[in-house]
Parts: sequence; C-alpha cells; structure tokens
Amino acid sequence: MRIEEHPILDFKRGREIHFYYNGKKIRAYEGETIAAALHAAGVKVLSKSLKLERQRGFFCGIGKCSSCLMKVNGVPNVRTCITLVKDGMIVEDNDMELPEKEYPKCKFEKIECEIAIVGGGPAGLSAAIEASQYADVLIVDENHQLGGQLIKQTHKFFGSKKQRAGTRGIEIAKILEEEARKNCRVLLNTGVIGYYDRGYHFLAAVNRVDGIIYEIKAKKIIFATGAQENMLVFEGNDLPGVYGAGGVQTLMNVYGVKPGERGIIIGAGNVGLILAYQLLQAGVKVACIVEALPKIGGYFVHAAKVRRCGIPIYTSHSIKKAYGNGRVEGAVIAKLDENWNFIEGSEKDIKCDFICLAVGLTPAIRLIAQTGATISFINEAGGWIALHNEYMETTKEGIYVAGDLANIEEASTAMIEGRIAGLHAANAIKQIPNFEEKIREYMEELEIFRQGYFGVRPKKAKEKIMERYYEKVGERRSS
Repeated sequence: MRIEEHPILDFKRGREIHFYYNGKKIRAYEGETIAAALHAAGVKVLSKSLKLERQRGFFCGIGKCSSCLMKVNGVPNVRTCITLVKDGMIVEDNDMELPEKEYPKCKFEKIECEIAIVGGGPAGLSAAIEASQYADVLIVDENHQLGGQLIKQTHKFFGSKKQRAGTRGIEIAKILEEEARKNCRVLLNTGVIGYYDRGYHFLAAVNRVDGIIYEIKAKKIIFATGAQENMLVFEGNDLPGVYGAGGVQTLMNVYGVKPGERGIIIGAGNVGLILAYQLLQAGVKVACIVEALPKIGGYFVHAAKVRRCGIPIYTSHSIKKAYGNGRVEGAVIAKLDENWNFIEGSEKDIKCDFICLAVGLTPAIRLIAQTGATISFINEAGGWIALHNEYMETTKEGIYVAGDLANIEEASTAMIEGRIAGLHAANAIKQIPNFEEKIREYMEELEIFRQGYFGVRPKKAKEKIMERYYEKVGERRSS
C-alpha cells in the first residue's frame, strides 16, 4: 500500500520502527501517524459504532471525526489519524472502558501573549506572519506540523504572484512556516479544549503527547480552525473505504500510502477534480467521478486535465449505495431527475475498493462558539458561521476568525483574510503606521479574487455575514 515512486513527491521516510496492534507486531516509520501505519499494513477497521457496532475506517485524516478513535498505551479515545506512531507503542481497539491504571501526572504551564492564533493552516500562518511584525504572537495547532491543508496540495495555485500563483501548495506551506517561525512561538500537538472569559481572553490547551496542560492568556485571539468534510447520506456510507477527499490526500500526499487500488470520487468541484489527478499520480486507478449537478462545478482546466486522462465524469448522477463485506468492494451510482430523485433503471455497478466524498466542507465552529460570538447559519458560507466584520473581528470584541472558519473559499483568500485579521488585531493593541493603507490593499486583493463566476457564492456569503453582523452590533468597530 505504500507509494514507492511519485512524479512530484519524494517520501523521505524516517527510521523504521515497530508497534503493536492487538498484540500483532506492525512495521511503521518515524514521522507517520498510527492510522497511516495501520492502513499501510492493511488494517482498514479502526473503530466500531457505539450502538450497532458497525465497523468504521479512516475518514477525515485531520482529527475532526471519531472514526479513528483507539486505545493507545492504555489511554482510550486517542485520535490516531493525528497521533504520531512511536517505537514499542501499544495500540488496541477502543473498548470504551476507562483504564485501570492511573493517568500519568500532567505538567501545567502558563503562557501570556498579545495575540494567540488557534490553527496553523494558510489563514493562521498568514495572520501570524502579519501580526508578529508588531506584536507577540503564539500559534497553537493540534497537528504535529504546520501548514494545514497546504501540506497535501501538490497542484500549482492560481491567482496573483503576490499570493504565490504558480507555486505548489506543499511549497507554500514550507514558505509560510519558515516566515512564521522567525518571530512566533509555536505549540504543536496541542489541542485547544476551551475558551473562557475571565475579564481577559483565556484558552485551555492540552498536549497529550507530552502530557502538558497550557493556560494561555491573550489580548486578542484569532481562530483559524478550518473546516471539516461533509458526509453524504447513502446506504453503506460508513463502510471502511469510504473517505473524505482530504483524508485521501493526507494518506497519499503526506504519508505516501495508497487509499486503495481503484476508486470513485463523488463530487466534481475543484477538490474532486484535483483529487482524481493526484490519485493517478500516486498510481491509483479512478473508475469515474460522479456529480449530482447537471454540470461540472470546478475549473475547466482541472476538468479538461482529468478527461484527457480518460476518467469519465457522470453529471446528474449520484451514489445510491456502497457495498462490501466489512469494507468497500463496489458502489452503485444512478442518474438523477430534475427533482433530485434516482431514475429507476439507470443504475451502474462500479467495482472499486474505495470511495472519496468531495461534497464540500462545513466550518469547524465548536471552539469559536464557546466565546459567545454570534453564530448564524449562512448556506453560501458553508453552514453555521461566526458573524464578523470586514476586519475579521466577530461580535465578541478581540475575537477574530479567518480562513474556512469564516467562509468556505480558496486557500488564496484564506491567506489574505489571515493577513487582515492579524493586521487589525495588532493595530488594536498598538497603532500601526500606515494601517489604513495596508488594510485597504489587502481588501482590494480580496475583491479581485472574488470577481468572476466562481466568486459569486463567496461574495454573496460575505455580504450576508456583514449585513447580519452590523444588524447585531450597530456601528462599526474599526480599532
């Protein structure tokens, strides 16, 4: 299952190590997660549902779902998709029982900073780079490396030269991390578990790897927690082998592990189209792409590339069911009528061993909702969203959002919004020379990115967000 050759990526695996899964010795490499190592060893079932004990497998790859929860060294409910494997580690199926032995004692550390940034993806890193020119900045990320979704993007970005058009996402991640680390403190493997208003902004965060609980006091907080994969309702959608598109990218492009040998992709937006090409680069066959809409939703250049590779794209189709004995062995797709109902007799049986769902994202609002910032449902933005103004500040003063948490868009706009949030937060602490000029420049860049056909939805989303924000707070807060 491991990828040995790739036209773009060079998988420099770490030292070979071994761990134990239910008593069986498993080979792994330093630097990869438990779930990736298990997948490479052919272990597809990572957990079971609580009530019916239905088998569940790898899905999101970013710690947002519960499919990969396992017991590690006696500790239950460990998210194995973001936990690095270690030599001699003992991994077991989650029996949902509390461990008999006592937990090791944790260390407590107090940290003060001017601006805390939760999330080290494109938006969070851009906010950190901007803000750290003027303020003391701390970045907190639950993953073992910075970069967010960029670390798995092998395609070259579009847009302006200023936003690194023509550069692959994996390279942009390295550039942003290098810039951010110059002036910022960074906490990795550290998940923020709560926000508290103590008359000042306070975060509780836990590093479960090193057993450290952090108490973080900040003047301003920028939440850039991203988004999570949408699920699609169909028979067999929880079979091991049904993945979120981002989960497949993580397995392939970060850890060099194939999701399977032949798969189908549900969704012909940019993510689905790009994923199809990335699968081919990894030596994986793509049987077809299925799109419910009557036309392809992604850029023409991506669709043309996929079609040149001989991958059929079925529009006005959707998946009816996935089937298999304990794992995906095939799928049935069918044509949709104008009322989104399946047309009987149009079914196609596709033999495959995995299914990728590229059906959109939902902002990850669980943390921002704890702050008391007003949350509102805006369909065009991807679902529930924290209302914010043009400076990315929410209805809770001193609390900001950026990136997919603020509106599901491209990584390029996430980076610009991160810059805006970082600049405004820093200016609110100490006045920055030429602040108005700098902020105007970023806003003009945003306006350019949202022009054209593919900018209609995000632009409409922002208009609704702003309208509801000012209905809530009244006059503008500009500092």
